[in-house]
Amino acid sequence: MLPGFKVSLGFTIAYVSLIVLIPLAALAARPWEHGWAGFWSVLTDGRVLASLRLSFVTAAAAATLNLFVGMIIAWVLTRYKFPGVKILDAFVDLPFALPTAVAGIALCTLYATNGWVGSLFAPFGIKIAYTPIGIFIALVFVGLPFVVRSVQPVLADFDAEVEEAALTLGASPFQTAVRVILPGLAPALLTGFSLAMARAVGEYGSVIFIAGNMPYVSEITPQLIIIKLQEYDYAGAASVGLIMLLWSLVILAVINAAQLWLFKRGRA
Repeated sequence: MLPGFKVSLGFTIAYVSLIVLIPLAALAARPWEHGWAGFWSVLTDGRVLASLRLSFVTAAAAATLNLFVGMIIAWVLTRYKFPGVKILDAFVDLPFALPTAVAGIALCTLYATNGWVGSLFAPFGIKIAYTPIGIFIALVFVGLPFVVRSVQPVLADFDAEVEEAALTLGASPFQTAVRVILPGLAPALLTGFSLAMARAVGEYGSVIFIAGNMPYVSEITPQLIIIKLQEYDYAGAASVGLIMLLWSLVILAVINAAQLWLFKRGRA
């Protein structure tokens, strides 16, 4: 049996405060060592803005691709039985278990101009490694399991009789997918999208090797924070981190509002 409400609530508040709230409060307090002028100079710095734009745009693009691909993979793993399905299911979790540095080295080896995949595109003048394209691929790699594992349990519990009833009533397979299946999967898809994007925005280990880290071109925000820390600019690093935090909170608020809207629409 779990303890009573007061004990459980006290433990929850204390744990969340120690693990989440106090570190975030320290992050929010550190940038103001140089006052508002120092924070504003970091906020308006072109290099910082370029890295933020690259990190958030590529993270959103990677999460969007994973949204569609992950749904298809979850559908195949749930609805079809074939030899090797368990092995394929285990491979989905590989980005979870693989150290991020190892993943970055492997991706860089594959997509460099002399790599197995990169050499196929090099004759056409397409460079993958050390460009935003390489960052996008790395973020797709680390974010895919979040979508698959968010959608897969919902699909497994989805009542197949509802689909059969829709087909019996004359709905086409496309109409059944759009009007019957997708509305039930929408909250899980949004959850997977938010988790994949949150992981992609803060990803460092698997991206750093393939990014190239060229300012204004392929420099991600986590790398810029590391650079400021190496320069002993702790207030500047905290300022960039605070900006990332604020943008992340805004995105999560929008996603949560969309989930609430879908929940109310489903109950209406």
